Amino acid sequence: MHENHRLTTLESGVRIATETMPSVRSVSLGFWVGTGSRYESDEQAGLSHLLEHLLFKGSEKYASLEIDQIFDGMGAELNAGTGKETTSVYARVIDEHLIDAFDVMADMVFRPALRDMDAEREVILEEIAMYEDDPQEKVFDLLGEVTFGDDPLGRAIIGRAEVISRTPAERIAAFHHERYRPDNVVIAAAGAVDHDALVELARERIGDLAPNGAARGARHVAVAPEGIRRRFERKETEQYHVCLGATGVSRHDDRRFALRVLDTIFGGTSSSRLFQEVREQRGLAYAVYSFSSAYADTGQVGLYVGTRGDNLVSALSVVGSELRRMREQPATAEELHRAKENLKGRVVLALESTGARMNRLGSEILAGAPLMPIDEVVESIEAVSLEDLAQLAEELWAPERLSAAGIGPGAERFDEALAALGSDLVQAS
Repeated sequence: MHENHRLTTLESGVRIATETMPSVRSVSLGFWVGTGSRYESDEQAGLSHLLEHLLFKGSEKYASLEIDQIFDGMGAELNAGTGKETTSVYARVIDEHLIDAFDVMADMVFRPALRDMDAEREVILEEIAMYEDDPQEKVFDLLGEVTFGDDPLGRAIIGRAEVISRTPAERIAAFHHERYRPDNVVIAAAGAVDHDALVELARERIGDLAPNGAARGARHVAVAPEGIRRRFERKETEQYHVCLGATGVSRHDDRRFALRVLDTIFGGTSSSRLFQEVREQRGLAYAVYSFSSAYADTGQVGLYVGTRGDNLVSALSVVGSELRRMREQPATAEELHRAKENLKGRVVLALESTGARMNRLGSEILAGAPLMPIDEVVESIEAVSLEDLAQLAEELWAPERLSAAGIGPGAERFDEALAALGSDLVQAS
């Protein structure tokens, strides 16, 4: 590890990772758990998300209101998030409050009371209803479904309403025992933190935990279905929301740096090709961009455009032209230089934040990914060549790999717009 990073594994299996930043008075503290929607069966879809909510309803030691009052008294905000492969509980506090924050968060994570379940079920059912009413969010999950097929990676993190409403309390408690086991947790801290002191604090507060040896939920090896796939959901919206995409590269793949450069050039910034051609030059959309995500053994690349029905065909025609241009000439020398400088700047600037450093520690260690020194990350970005981009664009954005998802008033307009991408990009479904 880099000289500023330290990692200790307790007897129970809990890993504690820290990065000291002498120039700050704050500490970002996070508990990272190896559970998420990918590790759920159909009958468990949404339990990771439900459990994340229930952690805030109180623990063995602290009532729900007491937790809120403690963090309010610190001038801090306690938060959490559930992803495809991880769940995290995190906060940023001034150094003098680290012990109290750790005590509360550790009790929430390892010893939740799991009370007030029915009230929290209703909260999540409202969240699901809100999500169903937000096509700009839901279209990404439609793309996930057609990209990954039956694999849990294609399922919405938020879960299924019937699972949230019907799963018995004892099954939720068993789910917590199985997933929140010590050797499946990384405690990460960055900022004004002393590693040895945090290790001793952890031994004092959670040292009685014992490895339970339970297996984490199964993770399937994601294999995308063959052939072009499309999915459309009819909804009376003012705009059509459309995504195109395919499987990408894993978080362990050395090509991930080249992919970040390619994504920056294609649609990741305001000077990118998609943004300039679709929005700035032609005014065909307000929101248009590309994106990529990485998981343990695979990833996803994609693009999004939201526009009125009158503009949809024209917008997708331009998108088709840009997809061809990316595969024929993924970057000019000037674009490559600008994208590299953009990424290097973002990497360095982000790491002035204790939260960004804590996130990097927790997520990378939990995933078993190498925790590269920043200089090495910058060197890997700088080493990306035009040939690297050409190979990635040819492979990842190959027409036969593309999937399409859309939400809007009519499937006919969606199909017409897909046809406007060009016959070389749209295969018969």
